[in-house]
Amino acid sequence: MAEIQEQVASDTHFPAVHLRPPAHWINDPNGLVFHDGHYHVYFQYNPHSARHADMHWGHYRSRDLVHWELMPVALAPTPGGDDEGGVWSGNAVSHGGRLTAFYSARHNGRRHQPVASAVSYDGGATFTKRGGLLIPQAPDGTTMFRDPYVWLDGDRWRMLVGAALADGRGAALEYTSADLDNWSYQGVFLARPPHVLPGGRNTEEGWECAQYAVFPDGSGAVLASAWDPAEGASCAIYWPGREEDGAFRAAATPRLLDHGPDFYAPALLRAPDGRLLMWAWIWEARDEEHVGAPSAWTDEAGWSGMLSLPRELEPGADGELLQRPARELLALRGERRIAAQGKASTEQLTDLGEVSRATDLTVTLEHGARLRLLTSPDGTEHLDIVHDPVTGELVVDRDHASLDPRAKGGSWRLPPEGPTTTLRILLDHSVAEIFTTTGRTLTLRFYPVGDGPWRVQTGATGTGSAAYTVEAWDLAPLEQGRGRPAHS
Repeated sequence: MAEIQEQVASDTHFPAVHLRPPAHWINDPNGLVFHDGHYHVYFQYNPHSARHADMHWGHYRSRDLVHWELMPVALAPTPGGDDEGGVWSGNAVSHGGRLTAFYSARHNGRRHQPVASAVSYDGGATFTKRGGLLIPQAPDGTTMFRDPYVWLDGDRWRMLVGAALADGRGAALEYTSADLDNWSYQGVFLARPPHVLPGGRNTEEGWECAQYAVFPDGSGAVLASAWDPAEGASCAIYWPGREEDGAFRAAATPRLLDHGPDFYAPALLRAPDGRLLMWAWIWEARDEEHVGAPSAWTDEAGWSGMLSLPRELEPGADGELLQRPARELLALRGERRIAAQGKASTEQLTDLGEVSRATDLTVTLEHGARLRLLTSPDGTEHLDIVHDPVTGELVVDRDHASLDPRAKGGSWRLPPEGPTTTLRILLDHSVAEIFTTTGRTLTLRFYPVGDGPWRVQTGATGTGSAAYTVEAWDLAPLEQGRGRPAHS
């Protein structure tokens, strides 16, 4: 383990401000909850390799979303038990001074993943499994069933479970309980056939990690992770709507929660101040054939995946969910490296200066303006962000973002927002999380291998010039300590 950690520590792609343990595989955030004075972020974790197998619940906790403790593994499979194939995704709730976790119990002898639970009496550090399955069988007519999400609604507990129905629809199924132990099936909360999304993706035949975001004005949204029976994980989606007469009335058109290629399994946490926070899994874009498949490059690196930075989630016009970086992240800003504005030319790129590999940028781009992150001295390796002069879309292009031919390429687009677009871009070694001021996001991985410092440049596309404003700050690494399995 020490040898792997030493190897990972020298990896220039390893993140500094995104949560992940020092080595091995992680995926979905689980059990997001504020309990006993701490934000708890559990996550899918293989403590033995960088491959998707042997799922445990890893655990971070923090009092302020800036200083984090990596705690011991919270939940592990029980040999010979109902979850011997893995403690898969779910969530947790705080009640009566204790913490109850709900999870998908994987067993190689079962097609479905029934719901199990465990209770912590020591502040979320260790859990005692309930014994037996909480919901042992999936309802008739389901071909996939997993990932419980529990919340308190008045004087009753409610649960959604992600599913695929035999008729080809993805679904969120609902259960209710008065005591967290005895659950009654209420039927389908929301189900829809595959629906085409911008960029050619769709909502798929199965939904993982179904969650329900509800806001003070009564509006809400069902979040889900689109899962294809053949290809597996695809993208994060949501249906805006509201509950009326005991049913969720969803809008006709689903939406992408994030417009990039590498964002999945979002999970929610209600903060003490009422904010709805969200984390997600940011996967790799290396040489794997599909998400979760073995990767020679990942095996070599010794680690895979990270959690997104925390985002604040708010309702917008027409049911759109607006996302912003959690305000606490401003505390990570250090030295300001760039403060520049001007007119970019089509004839020559303008160099604005050097930035660190963990950087917080605010950028305003007029139609036709280009922002380039240069990661090799000769200019051959770069990540481009262009405000398209024709469509008005924001185009993020990683086709030249790595000189390693194994890295995935492609370009992705954010919808038009007007003659100028203002962005906040959080860069962290091999990931970019991009936020517009209107609350849209795009997340993607890239793997620079060029020597030398990173630099920011601006230019213009099409004809004429285009205005820009750029500021850049160093991001201080997250302060991470190691916690002990005891109440504190």
